[in-house]
Amino acid sequence: MADLTEQSQNAPPANGSNRIVVSVDAMGGDRGPAAVVAGLAISAQRNPRIAFILHGDAGKLDPLVARRAVLAGRCEIRHADGVVSMSDKPAQVLRTGKDTSMWSTIEAVRDHEAEVAVSCGNTGALMVLSTMRLRKVPGVIRPAIACYWPSKNKHGFNVMLDVGADVRADATDLLQYAMMGTSYARNSLGLARPRVGLLNVGTEEHKGRPEIKAAAELIAAAAPVGEFEFIGNVEGSDIPSAKVDVIVTDGFTGNVALKTAEGTVGLIKSFFKEALTATLPAKIGALFAARQIKILTARTDPRQVNGGVFLGLNGTVVKSHGAADAMGIAAAVNLAFDLAEHDFNHKLAARVASIPVPGHDDQNNTNDDEQDGTKA
Repeated sequence: MADLTEQSQNAPPANGSNRIVVSVDAMGGDRGPAAVVAGLAISAQRNPRIAFILHGDAGKLDPLVARRAVLAGRCEIRHADGVVSMSDKPAQVLRTGKDTSMWSTIEAVRDHEAEVAVSCGNTGALMVLSTMRLRKVPGVIRPAIACYWPSKNKHGFNVMLDVGADVRADATDLLQYAMMGTSYARNSLGLARPRVGLLNVGTEEHKGRPEIKAAAELIAAAAPVGEFEFIGNVEGSDIPSAKVDVIVTDGFTGNVALKTAEGTVGLIKSFFKEALTATLPAKIGALFAARQIKILTARTDPRQVNGGVFLGLNGTVVKSHGAADAMGIAAAVNLAFDLAEHDFNHKLAARVASIPVPGHDDQNNTNDDEQDGTKA
């Protein structure tokens, strides 16, 4: 990590401290930099060891940061003139986006000045930019986006991937998603032996497209070495269940499922609110059940699980929802901090390297520092 104290009066400590530096794109979200800075302040209160490199319009960021005492001495601001909009094409950003806050955010991780990056910006542009600037972990064919999914499991969440990095996935891609998802669940949820399910239109072995059937065979064969339990096919109704910990699917199906769930939760909440305010007896009943309603609302609040993690890159990138408020951004930053604290990316690289992928001969090109023998 570079000596950031030479670059800014408010820079994070130099290399050698025990702080973890998070590189943050301040300009990509729908709510603007004020929400991002407020989210950083919430995260900083929780994590004494966290520090930030904040990228964007310094004229807007300086006063916002100055008003947050908890960020004093823990936040370096790096000016960037450009902003990647939600309508920008990924290829366009690669060609002309060097002056943007998103590009600068990824470069800080690439240059080892920060351990992890967080952005609320354009998902496609962020994935392409992250892949091209950070490069894939040796052996990884396609990166994936993993997200937490509220579930009935005792740890409260399941992991699902891919939820939007790539609409295509063949059998070997799905095998690698299973390995990366296992590593993510093991390190983020503390599961020693995650249960992996392959999302399909039915649980029967004969159902599904040919690549799904082929993937099931590959994942089952990899389970003993990967130290996970493959439970076979799972259906959409199993995603929030307690029967599985990691759900593997292609990015098209995963993204549709995720957006459908978000919309359904919003619809149910609106119905629930209407029912509780429809009559006087209902309003009185709501007062008596206020505590339970608050608990239910918190458990289904998407801000609590905000943050999709880009897996398979030489550097960890967390994608926050574009509409996230301060609480949602804090959740994404906290997730990034936790992954960096547990050295997740090196563990994932070791896990990927442990399972050869049929038809690919670059599996053993992993760097020595990525094969440190740590259990992923």
